[in-house]
This record gives sequence, C-alpha cells and structure tokens, in this order.
Amino acid sequence: MAPLSLKMATGDYGHTRPLKDGTVASERVTFEHVQVPNIINAFRRMIRDLEFDVSEMALSTYLCARAHGVTITALPVFLVRALHHGSIVCNVKSGIRTPQDLHGRRVGVRAYTVTTGVWTRGILQAVYGVDLNEVTWVINSDEHVADYEAPPNVEPVSFDRSLADLLRDGEIDAAIGVAPSAEAGFAPLVPDARDAGISWLKATGVYPINHTLVVRNEHLEANPWLAAELFRLFKQAKGRFLPTLDASADLVDEDARAREMREVLRGDPLPYGVEANRASLETFIGFTVDQQIIPEAVRPEEVFESSTRELEG
Repeated sequence: MAPLSLKMATGDYGHTRPLKDGTVASERVTFEHVQVPNIINAFRRMIRDLEFDVSEMALSTYLCARAHGVTITALPVFLVRALHHGSIVCNVKSGIRTPQDLHGRRVGVRAYTVTTGVWTRGILQAVYGVDLNEVTWVINSDEHVADYEAPPNVEPVSFDRSLADLLRDGEIDAAIGVAPSAEAGFAPLVPDARDAGISWLKATGVYPINHTLVVRNEHLEANPWLAAELFRLFKQAKGRFLPTLDASADLVDEDARAREMREVLRGDPLPYGVEANRASLETFIGFTVDQQIIPEAVRPEEVFESSTRELEG
C-alpha cells in the first residue's frame, strides 16, 4: 500500500529539520512540506480554511478553535516554548512602575487570543495581582478564530498601525509582544524578567507552551494509526536534534532558547506528552477560561488525540 501523503506546515527549527530533510522518515506517511515564512500566518490558514493536513498551531488558538467546532485535533507535541515574564513592556513616559499600575491603563496585544498574550496576562494576574478586568486590552489585528467574541474590555484599533507605533505615540501605555528599546523608551515591566520566569518555572513546574501540532480530523478518523506515528516521528526528529545543540553555532531563536533551557531544566528542553506537561497545560487552560478564551475548563486529556494521551516524548 502506498504511504499516506500529507501537506504539512511547521516552522524551521532544529527539531523539525530532520523531518523536512528526510533524515527522519516513515514507511506509512510522507509529507509535502509547505514553507510559510512566518509560521503564525499558517495558523489562520489552517483554522479558517483547513489548508493543511498537519500544522503547527498556537495553543490558545487551538483551544479556542476546538471550542468553536473547528475539525482539528492536537497531538501533545509542543514545538515552541518561551518564558513570558519579559513579554510586556511599558512606555517610560506612562508612569507605570509596577504591574498593578496597569489598572485603568491601555495595553496593546496583537489579538486577544494570541498565546503570548494569554500567558502574559495570566502571569500578571497570578503572580503580580493584576485585575485583568481593570485593564483595556487594545488589539490591532483580528482573531484567527473568526467567530470568537472578545470580552467588553477589548478594544480594536486600526489594523494598519503597529503596537510599537501606538506605544511610542502614547496611545497605549504598555504592550505585549513588543521588544524593549531604550531608544524608543520601551522598558520591561517586570525587572530581571528572565530570572523571574525561571524562578516561577522552578516553583510551579509550569514551563509555558506556545505551539502544538494539529491534524485534520478526517485523516485521524480514516487512519487510526496516524496520530501515534506522527508523535513517533516528531519525537525521533527531536532526538536527532538535541545532541547537536552544543556543536551548533548558528541557531534560530527557538533553538537557542532550547539550548538555554536545557541548562536550566537539566534535561529535555522540549518535553512532549501530556503527563510531562500536565502542570503547564492545566495552568494554561485555567488562564484561557479566566480570560474568556474558552467557555469552560477542560482536562488536558480531553484536548489531545486519544491514542497519544499516554505517550511520552
């Protein structure tokens, strides 16, 4: 029988490269790799048009899409992770000095449901006592899930202006996803954010997940073996990549972050599987409920394909 051919969109990372260059292959499935220069653009194409058979996907976008009946299911393969204590900056002219100074202010984020925004708001609430309802969240893009309705304290502005422009001009007081810049007057809200993020990780076991992997349901239903085979392939690809971290001089941001986090964690910087990520998944799902991204809490097991729930990676 000929192998199943699937169109797949994932970012170019060290742990996906063995799949893209054929170093890791399967007798049961082959891939047509679609290059999407900014992988975030693939998320909308997948959610709205099911353009790919397999796709990298922002975790919050997947949870929101699942709640709205989009016919995709995730595997517990987590391709991108990051610490988010440093994901928010403020305009130094705003007078904001502490996270609670955000009350009554306007904070920009590309779209309300983006994963970095969910993690950052959740940390502001859980760690620093920020009442998220006392902040106006200003968005300059629409949501990937077209049917999603944001809370009343979310305000859209013109989509042709960047968050950096809005922050520079004082139209917002802080922004999530804008880099610090002394020249522009953008300062990190959380001092020593990297150390704060690592301390929170060690205290809670929560290692933020940004991107997972999703598959169109029609393929999973027609091929009951497919989910486990995809998990095996991604696990094998990661296994080929991790031993090369120390020898690699030219790393993309995600790979450099993996190398740094391997030292912090003293182990796998990209753990796959539900159980190894339970604390992170439960915390994030709680954040999505609190922030009205999804209507009610779900258990981590519920949101991943059934045959992969017990797999470890």
